[in-house]
Amino acid sequence: MIKLHHLNRSRSLRILWLLEEIGAPYEFVLHERDEETNLAPDALLKVHPLGKSPVIEIDGETVGESAAITELLCAKFAPQMIPAVGTTAHIRHLEAMHFAEGSAMTPILLKLYVGRLGEAGAPLHPRIQSELDNHFSYMEQMLRPSGHFVLDDLSAADIMLSFPAQIAMRMEQRETYPKLAAFVDAIEARPAYIRAVEKGGV
Repeated sequence: MIKLHHLNRSRSLRILWLLEEIGAPYEFVLHERDEETNLAPDALLKVHPLGKSPVIEIDGETVGESAAITELLCAKFAPQMIPAVGTTAHIRHLEAMHFAEGSAMTPILLKLYVGRLGEAGAPLHPRIQSELDNHFSYMEQMLRPSGHFVLDDLSAADIMLSFPAQIAMRMEQRETYPKLAAFVDAIEARPAYIRAVEKGGV
């Protein structure tokens, strides 16, 4: 049995969605943010030293980090979602998995935190926007004619890249990045994604 520690309004939704997609049995533990501070509750510190989500408990192990969890769950329950080792597709898979939480999230988080500085952060906005445009454009180019990032069906890379793609749409970039917009529309229409939102919120 898998236990998912899920935090509302977080990237943990990807893991909840993945669990719904692959049909693996799991226990769902909901942790809710403080309504005033928007911070995760102290209860998560008892689960993982970073006090962050997602975290899963599986086979006697506690595992954090979205990409590691996605890779682990797909390898165990849905190997078709990871390209065969030694192929070009697997190289692109590895690149996409690390890009999602490495390169892509950096300007997104900078925009979030610098935005809270008000006028003091104004000098940084053009550079941050330039990096956002750069990364979203790269993602737009990555998408295959099938509408997926690495394979021609749902893969681990699609799970991981769903969050930055959704952020692009929340930044009103639908017309600038039509392929990303179509990707987001497609994933958000999937029954498993809908179930995940109903259970864990957005």
